[in-house]
Amino acid sequence: MSTIQTPSGSMAPGASVLHALARNWWLEVLRGVAAIIFGILAFVWPGITLFTLVLFYGAFVLVDGVLAIAAAIMGGDAAPRWWLAIVGLAGIVAGALTFLWPGVTALVLLLFIAGWAIVLGIFEIIGAIRLRKEIEGEWLLILNGAISVLFGLVLLWRPGLGALAVVWIIGAYAIILGVIYVIFGLKLRKHASA
Repeated sequence: MSTIQTPSGSMAPGASVLHALARNWWLEVLRGVAAIIFGILAFVWPGITLFTLVLFYGAFVLVDGVLAIAAAIMGGDAAPRWWLAIVGLAGIVAGALTFLWPGVTALVLLLFIAGWAIVLGIFEIIGAIRLRKEIEGEWLLILNGAISVLFGLVLLWRPGLGALAVVWIIGAYAIILGVIYVIFGLKLRKHASA
């Protein structure tokens, strides 16, 4: 891939972000795999208790948050990756709150999940917009962000859903999210080798 140069000779703003993400493409793939595993576990054990769901959710968002922060930090240059760091921090905070209060009610857990999904989605859309001229398939990240925001809004709209329905909704969301992360990571891999 050739570097996009501005008239002053420096890389275009999104190009440095793309190169930083492409060098660590495998982190996006790991985020996807973690999401897929979480989603499958939610379907394999549909009779899951709220406490177990809290633990699975807490572990999932902590891992996702740490991997997102790692992707933001490991770029090597000073490219603006603040949006990815904010997504990571939101995941770590949501996971920590989940583990600190394992006896939370289903409503509070749903609000944590909904808030995290909305924050994740908004900042993924922002990240995709920054990368739109630098990478093919940025629509995948926009789609992922839109699905995350819609998922969060649905949970806010219908917080009284039964525990089984919530587990299945969360499982389906995590699997879709994971598949999109894996596809996006593999697209980044092409840029890393170019």
